[in-house]
Amino acid sequence: MAGHTENEITIAAPLDLVWDMTNDIERWPRLFSEYADAEVLSRDGDTVTFRLTMHPDENGKVWSWVSERTADREKLTVRARRVETGPFEYMNILWKYEETPDGVRMHWTQDFAMKPDAPVDDAGMADIINRNSPVQLALIRDRIEQAATTAPA
Repeated sequence: MAGHTENEITIAAPLDLVWDMTNDIERWPRLFSEYADAEVLSRDGDTVTFRLTMHPDENGKVWSWVSERTADREKLTVRARRVETGPFEYMNILWKYEETPDGVRMHWTQDFAMKPDAPVDDAGMADIINRNSPVQLALIRDRIEQAATTAPA
Protein backbone atom coordinates (compact mmCIF):
# COMPACT_ATOMS: atom_id res chain seq x y z
CA MET A 1 0.00 0.00 0.00
CA ALA A 2 1.20 3.51 -0.78
CA GLY A 3 0.20 6.94 0.43
CA HIS A 4 -1.48 9.55 -1.73
CA THR A 5 -2.66 13.05 -0.83
CA GLU A 6 -4.06 15.98 -2.78
CA ASN A 7 -4.39 19.53 -1.48
CA GLU A 8 -4.96 22.84 -3.22
CA ILE A 9 -5.60 26.51 -2.75
CA THR A 10 -6.44 29.49 -4.95
CA ILE A 11 -4.21 32.53 -4.64
CA ALA A 12 -5.55 35.93 -5.72
CA ALA A 13 -2.35 37.07 -7.39
CA PRO A 14 -0.82 37.11 -10.87
CA LEU A 15 0.54 33.80 -12.17
CA ASP A 16 4.08 35.16 -12.59
CA LEU A 17 4.22 36.23 -8.95
CA VAL A 18 2.81 32.91 -7.68
CA TRP A 19 5.21 30.93 -9.89
CA ASP A 20 8.24 33.03 -8.98
CA MET A 21 7.62 33.06 -5.22
CA THR A 22 6.79 29.35 -4.92
CA ASN A 23 9.80 28.33 -6.99
CA ASP A 24 12.33 30.54 -5.19
CA ILE A 25 13.61 27.76 -2.95
CA GLU A 26 16.08 29.93 -1.04
CA ARG A 27 13.12 32.01 0.18
CA TRP A 28 11.03 29.03 1.33
CA PRO A 29 11.82 29.61 5.02
CA ARG A 30 9.96 32.94 4.62
CA LEU A 31 7.12 31.35 2.64
CA PHE A 32 6.55 28.16 4.67
CA SER A 33 6.45 28.14 8.48
CA GLU A 34 7.91 24.63 8.80
CA TYR A 35 11.31 25.21 7.17
CA ALA A 36 14.21 26.66 9.13
CA ASP A 37 16.57 26.54 6.13
CA ALA A 38 16.57 25.84 2.40
CA GLU A 39 19.97 25.44 0.75
CA VAL A 40 20.33 25.05 -3.02
CA LEU A 41 23.03 22.45 -3.68
CA SER A 42 23.02 22.50 -7.49
CA ARG A 43 21.15 23.76 -10.53
CA ASP A 44 21.01 22.07 -13.92
CA GLY A 45 18.68 23.90 -16.28
CA ASP A 46 15.20 23.78 -14.73
CA THR A 47 16.23 21.16 -12.14
CA VAL A 48 17.29 22.24 -8.66
CA THR A 49 18.75 19.96 -5.99
CA PHE A 50 18.38 21.37 -2.49
CA ARG A 51 18.44 20.57 1.23
CA LEU A 52 15.46 21.43 3.41
CA THR A 53 15.80 21.62 7.18
CA MET A 54 12.74 21.83 9.37
CA HIS A 55 12.36 23.58 12.70
CA PRO A 56 12.72 21.13 15.62
CA ASP A 57 9.65 18.96 16.18
CA GLU A 58 7.85 18.56 19.52
CA ASN A 59 10.59 16.14 20.62
CA GLY A 60 13.41 18.49 19.60
CA LYS A 61 14.35 16.41 16.53
CA VAL A 62 15.42 18.36 13.45
CA TRP A 63 14.43 16.67 10.19
CA SER A 64 16.47 17.41 7.06
CA TRP A 65 16.61 15.89 3.58
CA VAL A 66 17.72 16.51 0.01
CA SER A 67 15.13 16.88 -2.75
CA GLU A 68 15.19 17.54 -6.46
CA ARG A 69 12.65 19.70 -8.32
CA THR A 70 12.17 20.16 -12.04
CA ALA A 71 10.02 23.11 -13.07
CA ASP A 72 8.20 23.24 -16.39
CA ARG A 73 6.98 26.82 -16.81
CA GLU A 74 5.26 26.05 -20.11
CA LYS A 75 3.17 23.23 -18.61
CA LEU A 76 2.79 25.05 -15.26
CA THR A 77 4.01 22.01 -13.35
CA VAL A 78 6.84 21.15 -10.99
CA ARG A 79 7.87 17.58 -10.27
CA ALA A 80 9.81 16.91 -7.09
CA ARG A 81 11.24 13.87 -5.39
CA ARG A 82 13.23 13.21 -2.27
CA VAL A 83 16.80 12.15 -3.02
CA GLU A 84 17.54 11.47 0.65
CA THR A 85 14.36 9.65 1.52
CA GLY A 86 14.71 9.40 5.31
CA PRO A 87 11.67 7.51 6.68
CA PHE A 88 10.14 7.29 3.17
CA GLU A 89 10.74 4.51 0.65
CA TYR A 90 9.96 7.29 -1.83
CA MET A 91 8.24 10.68 -1.88
CA ASN A 92 7.14 12.32 -5.13
CA ILE A 93 5.30 15.62 -5.34
CA LEU A 94 3.57 17.21 -8.31
CA TRP A 95 2.76 20.92 -8.13
CA LYS A 96 0.21 22.11 -10.72
CA TYR A 97 -0.66 25.74 -11.34
CA GLU A 98 -3.82 26.85 -13.14
CA GLU A 99 -5.07 30.34 -13.87
CA THR A 100 -8.71 30.76 -12.86
CA PRO A 101 -11.05 33.79 -12.71
CA ASP A 102 -10.33 33.95 -8.93
CA GLY A 103 -6.55 33.71 -9.20
CA VAL A 104 -4.03 30.89 -9.47
CA ARG A 105 -5.06 27.45 -8.28
CA MET A 106 -2.05 25.64 -6.88
CA HIS A 107 -2.55 21.89 -6.46
CA TRP A 108 -0.17 19.52 -4.64
CA THR A 109 -0.26 15.77 -5.25
CA GLN A 110 2.01 13.71 -3.00
CA ASP A 111 2.66 10.02 -3.65
CA PHE A 112 4.80 8.15 -1.15
CA ALA A 113 5.46 5.00 0.80
CA MET A 114 6.88 4.79 4.30
CA LYS A 115 9.70 2.43 5.23
CA PRO A 116 8.69 -0.44 7.56
CA ASP A 117 10.69 1.08 10.44
CA ALA A 118 9.33 4.63 9.96
CA PRO A 119 7.65 6.27 12.96
CA VAL A 120 4.29 6.22 11.09
CA ASP A 121 2.74 4.09 8.35
CA ASP A 122 1.38 5.33 5.01
CA ALA A 123 -2.05 6.18 6.45
CA GLY A 124 -0.49 8.00 9.40
CA MET A 125 1.74 10.07 7.11
CA ALA A 126 -1.23 10.86 4.84
CA ASP A 127 -3.05 12.20 7.92
CA ILE A 128 -0.04 14.34 8.86
CA ILE A 129 0.27 15.71 5.32
CA ASN A 130 -3.47 16.40 5.09
CA ARG A 131 -3.36 18.32 8.38
CA ASN A 132 -0.20 20.27 7.54
CA SER A 133 -0.68 21.05 3.83
CA PRO A 134 -3.77 23.26 4.28
CA VAL A 135 -1.90 25.25 6.95
CA GLN A 136 1.13 25.75 4.71
CA LEU A 137 -1.01 26.49 1.64
CA ALA A 138 -2.93 29.17 3.56
CA LEU A 139 0.34 30.77 4.70
CA ILE A 140 1.69 30.72 1.15
CA ARG A 141 -1.55 32.23 -0.15
CA ASP A 142 -1.52 34.98 2.47
CA ARG A 143 2.15 35.83 1.91
CA ILE A 144 1.84 35.92 -1.87
CA GLU A 145 -1.38 37.95 -1.76
CA GLN A 146 0.35 40.39 0.60
CA ALA A 147 3.28 40.66 -1.81
CA ALA A 148 0.84 41.24 -4.68
CA THR A 149 -0.74 44.22 -2.87
CA THR A 150 2.62 45.79 -2.02
CA ALA A 151 4.35 45.17 -5.36
CA PRO A 152 5.00 48.28 -7.45
CA ALA A 153 2.62 48.67 -10.37
